[in-house]
Amino acid sequence: MIRKETFDFLRKLKKNNDRAWFEKNKPAYETAKENVEETLGAILKNIRSFDKRIDPDLPVKKYMFRIYRDVRFSKDKAPYKTHFGANMNPGGKKEHAPGYYMHLEPGGSFFAGGMWMPEPPMLAKIRQEIDYNLPEFQSILSNKTFKKYFGKLSDEDKLSTTPKGYLKDHPAIELIKLKSFIVVSDISDKDVLSKNYIKKATQIFQAMKPLNDFLQRAID
Repeated sequence: MIRKETFDFLRKLKKNNDRAWFEKNKPAYETAKENVEETLGAILKNIRSFDKRIDPDLPVKKYMFRIYRDVRFSKDKAPYKTHFGANMNPGGKKEHAPGYYMHLEPGGSFFAGGMWMPEPPMLAKIRQEIDYNLPEFQSILSNKTFKKYFGKLSDEDKLSTTPKGYLKDHPAIELIKLKSFIVVSDISDKDVLSKNYIKKATQIFQAMKPLNDFLQRAID
Protein backbone atom coordinates (compact mmCIF):
# COMPACT_ATOMS: atom_id res chain seq x y z
CA MET A 1 0.00 0.00 0.00
CA ILE A 2 1.00 3.63 -0.37
CA ARG A 3 2.23 4.99 2.94
CA LYS A 4 1.33 8.37 4.42
CA GLU A 5 5.03 9.27 4.46
CA THR A 6 5.13 9.01 0.67
CA PHE A 7 2.43 11.65 0.31
CA ASP A 8 4.06 13.74 3.05
CA PHE A 9 7.26 13.79 0.97
CA LEU A 10 5.38 14.91 -2.16
CA ARG A 11 3.63 17.69 -0.24
CA LYS A 12 6.92 18.98 1.11
CA LEU A 13 8.53 18.73 -2.32
CA LYS A 14 5.77 20.87 -3.81
CA LYS A 15 6.60 23.60 -1.27
CA ASN A 16 10.38 23.21 -1.64
CA ASN A 17 10.95 22.40 -5.32
CA ASP A 18 14.66 23.15 -5.52
CA ARG A 19 17.84 21.09 -5.76
CA ALA A 20 19.25 22.05 -2.38
CA TRP A 21 16.17 20.88 -0.51
CA PHE A 22 15.89 17.73 -2.61
CA GLU A 23 19.51 16.70 -2.01
CA LYS A 24 19.07 17.26 1.71
CA ASN A 25 15.94 15.08 1.68
CA LYS A 26 17.21 12.44 -0.74
CA PRO A 27 16.77 9.59 1.78
CA ALA A 28 13.06 10.48 2.13
CA TYR A 29 12.75 10.47 -1.65
CA GLU A 30 14.39 7.05 -1.95
CA THR A 31 12.07 5.65 0.73
CA ALA A 32 9.00 7.08 -1.03
CA LYS A 33 10.18 5.77 -4.40
CA GLU A 34 10.72 2.28 -2.98
CA ASN A 35 7.20 2.35 -1.52
CA VAL A 36 5.71 3.26 -4.90
CA GLU A 37 7.79 0.65 -6.73
CA GLU A 38 6.74 -2.06 -4.28
CA THR A 39 3.08 -1.13 -4.69
CA LEU A 40 3.44 -0.92 -8.47
CA GLY A 41 5.02 -4.37 -8.52
CA ALA A 42 1.96 -5.86 -6.81
CA ILE A 43 -0.37 -4.07 -9.23
CA LEU A 44 1.65 -5.24 -12.24
CA LYS A 45 1.46 -8.82 -11.01
CA ASN A 46 -2.33 -8.52 -10.92
CA ILE A 47 -2.52 -6.88 -14.35
CA ARG A 48 -0.41 -9.66 -15.86
CA SER A 49 -2.97 -12.17 -14.61
CA PHE A 50 -5.58 -10.77 -17.04
CA ASP A 51 -3.47 -8.98 -19.70
CA LYS A 52 -0.79 -11.24 -21.14
CA ARG A 53 0.64 -8.39 -23.25
CA ILE A 54 2.44 -7.03 -20.19
CA ASP A 55 5.96 -8.52 -20.09
CA PRO A 56 6.36 -10.62 -16.92
CA ASP A 57 10.15 -10.25 -17.02
CA LEU A 58 10.34 -6.47 -17.31
CA PRO A 59 11.59 -4.80 -14.08
CA VAL A 60 9.26 -2.43 -12.25
CA LYS A 61 11.62 0.50 -12.86
CA LYS A 62 10.98 0.19 -16.62
CA TYR A 63 7.40 1.37 -16.00
CA MET A 64 8.20 4.22 -13.59
CA PHE A 65 8.77 7.77 -14.81
CA ARG A 66 11.71 9.73 -13.38
CA ILE A 67 10.91 12.47 -10.90
CA TYR A 68 13.34 14.82 -12.61
CA ARG A 69 11.74 17.32 -15.03
CA ASP A 70 13.14 18.26 -18.41
CA VAL A 71 13.10 22.05 -18.13
CA ARG A 72 15.05 22.88 -21.31
CA PHE A 73 12.00 24.09 -23.23
CA SER A 74 9.72 24.96 -20.33
CA LYS A 75 8.98 28.32 -18.72
CA ASP A 76 8.51 26.45 -15.44
CA LYS A 77 12.04 25.75 -14.24
CA ALA A 78 11.05 23.73 -11.17
CA PRO A 79 13.47 20.77 -11.34
CA TYR A 80 11.20 18.05 -9.95
CA LYS A 81 7.78 16.60 -10.60
CA THR A 82 5.49 16.67 -7.58
CA HIS A 83 3.99 13.28 -8.32
CA PHE A 84 4.95 9.69 -9.05
CA GLY A 85 3.79 8.27 -12.37
CA ALA A 86 3.95 4.86 -14.03
CA ASN A 87 2.99 3.82 -17.55
CA MET A 88 2.23 0.10 -17.77
CA ASN A 89 2.49 -0.63 -21.48
CA PRO A 90 3.53 -3.99 -22.98
CA GLY A 91 7.15 -2.90 -23.45
CA GLY A 92 7.39 -0.44 -20.58
CA LYS A 93 6.75 3.27 -20.18
CA LYS A 94 8.27 4.30 -23.52
CA GLU A 95 6.26 2.00 -25.78
CA HIS A 96 3.40 3.76 -27.55
CA ALA A 97 0.65 1.20 -27.18
CA PRO A 98 -2.66 0.76 -25.35
CA GLY A 99 -1.88 0.47 -21.66
CA TYR A 100 -2.48 1.54 -18.07
CA TYR A 101 -1.29 4.61 -16.16
CA MET A 102 -1.01 5.30 -12.42
CA HIS A 103 -0.61 8.84 -11.08
CA LEU A 104 0.09 9.52 -7.41
CA GLU A 105 -0.18 13.12 -6.22
CA PRO A 106 -1.77 14.53 -3.06
CA GLY A 107 -5.14 15.92 -4.07
CA GLY A 108 -4.73 14.82 -7.69
CA SER A 109 -4.28 11.05 -7.96
CA PHE A 110 -5.90 9.10 -10.78
CA PHE A 111 -5.79 6.00 -12.95
CA ALA A 112 -5.92 6.23 -16.74
CA GLY A 113 -5.75 3.91 -19.69
CA GLY A 114 -6.21 3.51 -23.41
CA MET A 115 -4.01 5.22 -25.98
CA TRP A 116 -2.92 8.86 -25.92
CA MET A 117 -2.29 10.70 -29.20
CA PRO A 118 -1.50 7.74 -31.49
CA GLU A 119 0.65 8.52 -34.53
CA PRO A 120 -1.33 9.27 -37.74
CA PRO A 121 -1.04 5.72 -39.19
CA MET A 122 -2.25 4.21 -35.88
CA LEU A 123 -4.98 6.84 -35.52
CA ALA A 124 -6.26 5.99 -39.00
CA LYS A 125 -6.41 2.29 -38.07
CA ILE A 126 -8.29 2.98 -34.84
CA ARG A 127 -10.84 5.17 -36.65
CA GLN A 128 -11.29 2.46 -39.26
CA GLU A 129 -11.81 -0.19 -36.56
CA ILE A 130 -14.48 1.98 -34.93
CA ASP A 131 -16.10 2.51 -38.33
CA TYR A 132 -16.14 -1.22 -39.11
CA ASN A 133 -17.08 -2.42 -35.61
CA LEU A 134 -19.13 0.39 -34.11
CA PRO A 135 -21.64 -1.83 -32.23
CA GLU A 136 -18.79 -3.67 -30.49
CA PHE A 137 -17.08 -0.40 -29.54
CA GLN A 138 -20.32 1.12 -28.27
CA SER A 139 -20.90 -2.01 -26.21
CA ILE A 140 -17.52 -1.52 -24.51
CA LEU A 141 -18.28 2.14 -23.75
CA SER A 142 -21.79 1.42 -22.45
CA ASN A 143 -20.74 -1.45 -20.18
CA LYS A 144 -22.02 -0.87 -16.64
CA THR A 145 -18.62 -1.34 -14.98
CA PHE A 146 -16.88 0.83 -17.58
CA LYS A 147 -19.36 3.66 -17.03
CA LYS A 148 -19.09 3.31 -13.25
CA TYR A 149 -15.36 3.98 -13.25
CA PHE A 150 -14.86 6.23 -16.27
CA GLY A 151 -18.18 7.63 -17.46
CA LYS A 152 -16.98 8.01 -21.04
CA LEU A 153 -13.89 8.48 -23.18
CA SER A 154 -12.04 11.73 -22.54
CA ASP A 155 -12.73 14.31 -25.25
CA GLU A 156 -9.69 16.43 -24.35
CA ASP A 157 -8.07 15.80 -27.73
CA LYS A 158 -10.85 16.14 -30.27
CA LEU A 159 -11.16 17.68 -33.70
CA SER A 160 -13.72 20.42 -34.24
CA THR A 161 -14.07 19.42 -37.88
CA THR A 162 -14.84 16.14 -39.63
CA PRO A 163 -11.74 14.02 -40.38
CA LYS A 164 -10.95 13.51 -44.05
CA GLY A 165 -12.65 10.44 -45.49
CA TYR A 166 -15.69 10.52 -43.19
CA LEU A 167 -19.13 12.04 -43.59
CA LYS A 168 -20.51 14.60 -41.15
CA ASP A 169 -23.52 12.39 -40.46
CA HIS A 170 -21.50 9.23 -39.78
CA PRO A 171 -23.10 7.49 -36.75
CA ALA A 172 -19.73 7.42 -34.96
CA ILE A 173 -18.48 10.83 -36.04
CA GLU A 174 -18.02 12.15 -32.48
CA LEU A 175 -15.82 9.15 -31.67
CA ILE A 176 -13.96 9.39 -34.96
CA LYS A 177 -13.13 13.04 -34.22
CA LEU A 178 -11.10 11.97 -31.19
CA LYS A 179 -7.30 12.12 -31.43
CA SER A 180 -6.79 10.21 -28.17
CA PHE A 181 -8.73 7.24 -26.83
CA ILE A 182 -8.28 7.41 -23.08
CA VAL A 183 -10.28 7.00 -19.91
CA VAL A 184 -9.59 8.52 -16.50
CA SER A 185 -10.72 7.56 -13.00
CA ASP A 186 -9.90 9.96 -10.15
CA ILE A 187 -9.11 8.56 -6.73
CA SER A 188 -9.13 10.33 -3.36
CA ASP A 189 -6.16 10.60 -1.02
CA LYS A 190 -8.09 8.49 1.47
CA ASP A 191 -8.46 5.66 -1.05
CA VAL A 192 -4.81 5.93 -2.14
CA LEU A 193 -3.66 5.49 1.46
CA SER A 194 -6.15 2.70 2.11
CA LYS A 195 -5.05 -0.93 2.48
CA ASN A 196 -7.44 -1.66 -0.42
CA TYR A 197 -5.55 0.57 -2.90
CA ILE A 198 -3.97 -2.32 -4.84
CA LYS A 199 -7.30 -4.13 -5.06
CA LYS A 200 -9.06 -0.99 -6.28
CA ALA A 201 -6.33 -0.27 -8.83
CA THR A 202 -6.62 -3.80 -10.17
CA GLN A 203 -10.41 -3.55 -10.52
CA ILE A 204 -10.17 -0.25 -12.38
CA PHE A 205 -7.41 -1.44 -14.70
CA GLN A 206 -9.32 -4.63 -15.44
CA ALA A 207 -12.31 -2.49 -16.43
CA MET A 208 -10.05 -0.79 -18.99
CA LYS A 209 -8.94 -4.02 -20.63
CA PRO A 210 -11.79 -4.34 -23.21
CA LEU A 211 -10.92 -0.85 -24.48
CA ASN A 212 -7.22 -1.72 -24.67
CA ASP A 213 -8.01 -5.00 -26.44
CA PHE A 214 -10.05 -3.15 -29.07
CA LEU A 215 -7.33 -0.54 -29.63
CA GLN A 216 -4.57 -3.16 -29.75
CA ARG A 217 -6.45 -5.16 -32.35
CA ALA A 218 -6.90 -2.00 -34.42
CA ILE A 219 -3.19 -1.15 -34.59
CA ASP A 220 -1.85 -4.72 -34.98
